[in-house]
Amino acid sequence: MKENDSPKKPSAKHTFRRNLIEWTVILGVAGLLYVTGYHTEVIGTIQRVLLATGIHQPHTPLEDASGFPRASYQLRMTSIEGEHLSLADLKGKTLFLNFWATWCPPCIAEMPNIQGLYNELNERDDIEFLMISLDEDPEKARDFIQRKGFSFPVYFPLNGLPAIYNKAIVPRTFVISPEGDIVIEHEGMAKYNTNSFKDFLLSL
Repeated sequence: MKENDSPKKPSAKHTFRRNLIEWTVILGVAGLLYVTGYHTEVIGTIQRVLLATGIHQPHTPLEDASGFPRASYQLRMTSIEGEHLSLADLKGKTLFLNFWATWCPPCIAEMPNIQGLYNELNERDDIEFLMISLDEDPEKARDFIQRKGFSFPVYFPLNGLPAIYNKAIVPRTFVISPEGDIVIEHEGMAKYNTNSFKDFLLSL
């Protein structure tokens, strides 16, 4: 091959133009997702793939339930259908409480998994699921739940959250035993629809 037949390296101007176009496309797509509000769901979908690995699983302390903090039942809510409920009405049952929001990608990531767990246990009278939305606009949460086709019970707080549930991180999940002990408190997303977690709930 002659010296002048060797492949030409792209010029600095050409490389800059190509990089500019690529970044313009990336930022344009990101901007479109942000403006339309779908960026949270896209990030949530990516995190759902991570969740499927099984790395994020809640610790289930099956051994001794002594020493756990006591639950507060001073929480009044309204359901997504507008019906009022007090946590005190559910004393004596195993409670799965999940605090979430539509602006929270990890919340969205774990929801299909929680729906799967709910599908398997929702016919039991001794276990109650309460997905408590922290959205300032309840209508936004309603639209999201309906669009996604989730059927687990969704509630909105009617009063300030008791201090024991009022934490900065979402999602956060609590499991309350029939005796009123908080036997699980988990901050961040987790994979709940597992045999070990189901066995744990059924053992309470």
